[in-house]
Amino acid sequence: MPDILELFDQKTVLDYMKERKYQTYGIGEALFPEVKHDTLEFEYLVGANELPVIAKVHAFDTEAEIGSLDAAKQVLEAAYIKKKYQITEKDLMAIQNPRTAQEQQYLMQRVFNLIDKAANDVRARVELMRMQALATGELKLALNSANGTSPTISVDYGVPTDHKESLAGTDIWGTGTEDILGDLERWADTLDITPTRALTSKKIAGLILRNPKIIGYLYGAGSARVANLTDLNAFFTQQGLPSIAVYESSANTKYREQNANGTYTTKSYFPDNKFVMFGDGQLGESLYGPTPEESRLIRNSGDVEMTTIGKVIGMLYEEGKDPITTWAKAAATAIPSFPEAQNVFQAQPIA
Repeated sequence: MPDILELFDQKTVLDYMKERKYQTYGIGEALFPEVKHDTLEFEYLVGANELPVIAKVHAFDTEAEIGSLDAAKQVLEAAYIKKKYQITEKDLMAIQNPRTAQEQQYLMQRVFNLIDKAANDVRARVELMRMQALATGELKLALNSANGTSPTISVDYGVPTDHKESLAGTDIWGTGTEDILGDLERWADTLDITPTRALTSKKIAGLILRNPKIIGYLYGAGSARVANLTDLNAFFTQQGLPSIAVYESSANTKYREQNANGTYTTKSYFPDNKFVMFGDGQLGESLYGPTPEESRLIRNSGDVEMTTIGKVIGMLYEEGKDPITTWAKAAATAIPSFPEAQNVFQAQPIA
């Protein structure tokens, strides 16, 4: 019977992953479509104001005014993301000595499931980075380093400070003294573009829909009707305000984070205290680059083609002799670009 690395050679794993449909993130992938490149460093223009700069009137036979470009370059380096799960010695022995063909198929699928789990964990980190960029304009990445420390790398996408606001005191939504419509109008007027869309959490959407003033705008003062998002967005469109989408209304909106004591905390990719407004079209891209595993594979394996390697690479490998440790691993290098960072407004209506 072939050993596990022969059963799950690199070509077999890549072919399996190519046919799999992994966990998707509708909102994140629509706003930041995923693109694979062959570099770890990405450079793009950010911050170009699309409003026209008024030209001067000239006398005849005079030189035209020379325009200046206000866009700046943003240089990003893809973050190295990886996860692995151990295949136990007991499972290894069972796979190599199956009692029936059905048992072998079952045990092999358990290994493929570990590859799937690792790949989905990697993709989850990419979604978290997208939503952090959208909600805060920054990334703070704690590195898992070889010496056990966790240095933090920060990425600032350059959202202007006047495009951010955290409400306080009686202005906080849900206090009963807030002016939600006035806040939205002020935020929209701050942008040079006309914001057509907004993204927020289920919690904040609920605060808006339960607000007595909002209910009055929709159905008349003193109405006992329960407001809904369809009516709210129709009203906002009439007022020239962006339509609201609730992040939790799409699939795969939560993840688990493991704590130091081994327990888990469930969180939402999009913070439940944020409200972001922006215009039409995509805001950036989810940029994937090559991994060290991919580079080594291409260099050493003549039977593996680049086209078979997706955005996330998976593999099985062994280490150690006592005990023998076998791992199912997934890895990617990725970073969101955010060229529209200066055309968003990031608000925090609640603490």
